[in-house]
Amino acid sequence: MPSPVLRGSEPVVRERMRDGILALTCTKRMCPFVYPFPPADVVEFFRMPYEPMSRAFEAAGQSGLREDLAALWSAANTGLNGTTHVEAEYLEVVAVRT
Repeated sequence: MPSPVLRGSEPVVRERMRDGILALTCTKRMCPFVYPFPPADVVEFFRMPYEPMSRAFEAAGQSGLREDLAALWSAANTGLNGTTHVEAEYLEVVAVRT
């Protein structure tokens, strides 16, 4: 199964969508993640209701996944006073079929 991370790679997107597409536009955009609580709480916020995250925690057991994710959120955090504000890049793809 192809890695979902490759969905954000313009060359991969262009290759996968080459058949039957008249025009394809790829634009890098930023998505703000803003939460009124600190990075460690963001990890908990996503852990319970988001099934892929819940499964990752189950598979990882006590491996320190929670701490690693909190460290990632903290490293990118620009929020102040106990809040979290992280900007994440994504690839917007607009395809026109023939």
